[in-house]
Amino acid sequence: MSAPGGAQHHVAIGSIVIRCFEFDRMREFWRAALRYDVVHADPNGGFVILGDPRGKGPNVSLDQTPAPRIGKRSWLHLDLYTTDQHGEVERLVALGARRYPWRYRPNADYVVLEDPDRNLFCVVEMPDPAHYHKPADTTR
Repeated sequence: MSAPGGAQHHVAIGSIVIRCFEFDRMREFWRAALRYDVVHADPNGGFVILGDPRGKGPNVSLDQTPAPRIGKRSWLHLDLYTTDQHGEVERLVALGARRYPWRYRPNADYVVLEDPDRNLFCVVEMPDPAHYHKPADTTR
């Protein structure tokens, strides 16, 4: 998608998000397994972003849920980081994504969509491509 003046906006996988019931165990497991650092922890608890200390791999985020998973909905989704959230959402909807009726908190910087197979993913507004390995304000 081109911005005014012909500049290209960039979209990239910013974080792979895993919803989890065993939050503390999952945080320690994935931190150690990937040799990642905690780059953001929600001060209210229940959400953490793990980042590659070399800045090469995507972030892995853990989002605590109050009960174990039941049913078929996956607890894993992609966060796509972009400098043009509105444009990317429109582009993805045109490609076959659907807007998902999410209950957003005030000032949410993400939009939840469904892919053609009904898997959820988020489009997160990032101010600058240099921030792609830094956490967004994704307190969910």
